[in-house]
Amino acid sequence: MDRLVKPEAKEVELIYQRGQKCSSSFKLSNLMHTMSVAVSLTTSNPLFSINKPFSIIPPLSSASYTLQLSHPSHQPPLSDPPDIITVRTSMLPTGKAHADDLRRLFSKPGPHVFRDAVITVSLIGPHVAEFLIPRTPENRNLFIRAISACTKSQLTRLLRYAVECGRADAVADLVDAGGETNGESFMLLAIMAGRLDMVKLLEGSGCGIDYNELVLHEAAAKNRIDVMEFLLERYGEELEVNSVDSEGRTPIHVAAREGYERVIEFCVSMGGNPNCVDSKGWTPLHFAAWKGHVKAVECLLECSNVKYARDRAGKTAFSVAEEGENSPTRTRLLDLLFWGDALLRAARVDDVHEIKRCIGEGACVNGRDQNGWTPLHWAAFKGRIKSVKVLLEHGAVVDSADDAGYTPLHCAAEAGHLQVALFLISHGASQANLKSFPHVAFYSFQKHVSHDCKAKTRV
Repeated sequence: MDRLVKPEAKEVELIYQRGQKCSSSFKLSNLMHTMSVAVSLTTSNPLFSINKPFSIIPPLSSASYTLQLSHPSHQPPLSDPPDIITVRTSMLPTGKAHADDLRRLFSKPGPHVFRDAVITVSLIGPHVAEFLIPRTPENRNLFIRAISACTKSQLTRLLRYAVECGRADAVADLVDAGGETNGESFMLLAIMAGRLDMVKLLEGSGCGIDYNELVLHEAAAKNRIDVMEFLLERYGEELEVNSVDSEGRTPIHVAAREGYERVIEFCVSMGGNPNCVDSKGWTPLHFAAWKGHVKAVECLLECSNVKYARDRAGKTAFSVAEEGENSPTRTRLLDLLFWGDALLRAARVDDVHEIKRCIGEGACVNGRDQNGWTPLHWAAFKGRIKSVKVLLEHGAVVDSADDAGYTPLHCAAEAGHLQVALFLISHGASQANLKSFPHVAFYSFQKHVSHDCKAKTRV
């Protein structure tokens, strides 16, 4: 005979409850027809105990045992491989023996002692599953076993926690086990976790969105363009990229506040309004300026026309940035939002004092307008010789080219300002590509330049 007893099951399932004692029963059956069998039960984990570590089972009879987690804990004592109960047996011809006799019987190994069975101990239930959710997928087999003992309501509660943790693998297992995705804000939680895979998984399982939960705002706050694309593609007829929250803020406001310029660009490409104002009159540009997000400010200046829009308190985005804390980006922000424009204007009207003031406040002397013109382009085009001198003294690039390839020298030549052109040439402006601009004024200008240069040489 291969063995003397047979366990009723190969596994003992123990429903674990945090901080409480828990127990489970199992049975062993004597396979002998005429002889009693002595049984010894030991556990691999000292936290587990068995109510009858030594016992006697009469012929063809069964005996029940209780496995108990005798020391309550705040986390399940899991192990991999799992803990086991070792069943050892020995024939007992007399059918009777005291506990001490049995202890001595099994204390001496030999042919009289059989290792009949190994029973696996599995901790299951919602408390085990909750403990394992942040630790999947490494413990996925333990997790699947744990949720097998959960009710539908427990599965749904665990599903919420798995979504919050961003564990798509656990979400899939819980849905397969019967967890319900309807009636809960699971989709919003998945979006807040920034998990497109989980959003798709939930949508595929029948989970919808609540149109009052501002899902696009949440996706924008997480910098998840992929989630926004999916939501608009799937629910585009119901979702509105210009939807507002209780403060009147759109997803673009949210992206501007967080400094996510790519989200701003995406929203605008989908019809979002970058000029929208919230309940206190703030545009997205106000938020980007307030938070010091230079890239977001640059992006908004490209796609909006509210540079000088005022909120209900009369403040522009520049005012908001100016009141902010000193930071590495503050000077650049102030340049973008005001001083750059002021410098260009001062160069056009030959206001030397204002030019110096703007540069002193942080304006970029080589900053550009929408056509790529620098202050030096404007001063040259307008024939403002004093401004040209001041700008060059403060580091203006003499051969800076605009979007069409025009340099300040081209501007001076085309406008017929010979004195300015000669001054630029004396400061290194190149004449090499003047012929690439087929304007009569240029040829006339070149004759004047040539004649003037020869006169100077003779002198």
